[in-house]
Amino acid sequence: MTYQDTIIALASAAGSGAIAVIRLSGNEAISIVDAHFKSVVSNKSLINQQTHTIHLGHIIEKGRVIDEVLVSVFKNPNSYTGEDVIEISCHGSNYIQQEIIQLFLRKGCRMANAGEFTLRAFLNGKLDLSQAEAVADLIASDNEASHQIAMQQMRGGFSSEIAKLREELLNFASLIELELDFAEEDVEFADRSQFKDLVDRITFVLKRLIDSFAVGNVIKNGIPVAIVGEPNVGKSTLLNALLNEERAIVSEIAGTTRDTIEDEISIGGIGFRFIDTAGIRDTEDVVETIGIKKTFEKIDQAQVVIYLFDAHDFKVKSSVLKVELEKIKNKYPQKPLLVIANKIDKVDDILISKLQIDIPDIKLLSAKTGFGVEQLTNSLLDLINTGALRNNETIVTNSRHYDALLKAFEEIQNVKGGLETGISGDLLAIDIRQALYHFGEITGEITNDDLLGNIFANFCIGK
Repeated sequence: MTYQDTIIALASAAGSGAIAVIRLSGNEAISIVDAHFKSVVSNKSLINQQTHTIHLGHIIEKGRVIDEVLVSVFKNPNSYTGEDVIEISCHGSNYIQQEIIQLFLRKGCRMANAGEFTLRAFLNGKLDLSQAEAVADLIASDNEASHQIAMQQMRGGFSSEIAKLREELLNFASLIELELDFAEEDVEFADRSQFKDLVDRITFVLKRLIDSFAVGNVIKNGIPVAIVGEPNVGKSTLLNALLNEERAIVSEIAGTTRDTIEDEISIGGIGFRFIDTAGIRDTEDVVETIGIKKTFEKIDQAQVVIYLFDAHDFKVKSSVLKVELEKIKNKYPQKPLLVIANKIDKVDDILISKLQIDIPDIKLLSAKTGFGVEQLTNSLLDLINTGALRNNETIVTNSRHYDALLKAFEEIQNVKGGLETGISGDLLAIDIRQALYHFGEITGEITNDDLLGNIFANFCIGK
């Protein structure tokens, strides 16, 4: 896979706006633009300018001025891609954007493929593979936590930790391989006790990284929360209170919500996707029945379940409520369940005391007045282990990394077992090589065209 030509693409968001940025990268990027750039300073050539400089002028074709622009010059190897890079800041008219891009396509540029600028950065050693993937995560981040993780990984936090483990393991692997060359002399160059300590340390780090994926995955993709309960207990009112807007229709008529309504907000930097579901009850209404069926489908998909009931009805429905809660707990034993008594503003202190005695850990709420909403959001945050995020520890969010870590962990366990049973160095070396292979998959020391194609196909064109 070779990339010798010069590519071009719109680097800013598609559509019209105040400013657009067009990016070129390749050996001829500067010369191609220079041939059609007329500086406001006479006789200024972009080819002769220093790297990381900006120049005001006009893009011209055959005497016709297309636009007044700012041209940024980045010379290799000190650029994002490691090649010569030009960025043209022009006015954001769709017409102007296309005129400039089409001009340079006619002059020898090629339209960039998805993620090709970042792919070239990887191939030219400006980023390793995990850092390149973090670029896409950074662009896609829509809350504080996912942004923080992407920034840490793009700066090399994750890859440097993996690279250090790989280097130490590689040093011992070299000694093991050396022993194979002197097999007839029966000598050991690798200290087995030190090697065991290293394997234990690698096992500890790998386990921590693998365990972090459970947190990282929900931070990256958001946490779906299903709000369930009988009709007319205030589910839609709660959704509106959480979103601070009239997102769901609210009425006194039972069964008003007949389909699921979803919206996402950020709480403490974590994305939560709340799903207001149809009320669960026996009904002959065909449409409402379909909505109730979807409710159970959404519970299946949710990672957290909020069960809401009307506190005022507790006296007459306490036994039914307990049965429903047991059903949910038995069917979804791994899902956190928050039980909330709503409309608490309509009941007296005696009933509140009975609620708290009969249902441990119950939360009191008035979705209409807002009482208890903040406590609910705090409870949701408590369900997410964000300690690692606060401590700036490495958190794995990429499923490809997670898969490679699992495979590396398995091979390291084989190495550990081999050390304990005293297997021969040649068999030990096989497991070590496999572990090194999976470490290399993460950072890109081990790669192939299909893998790169799959990764960078998910990028936007101008990145």
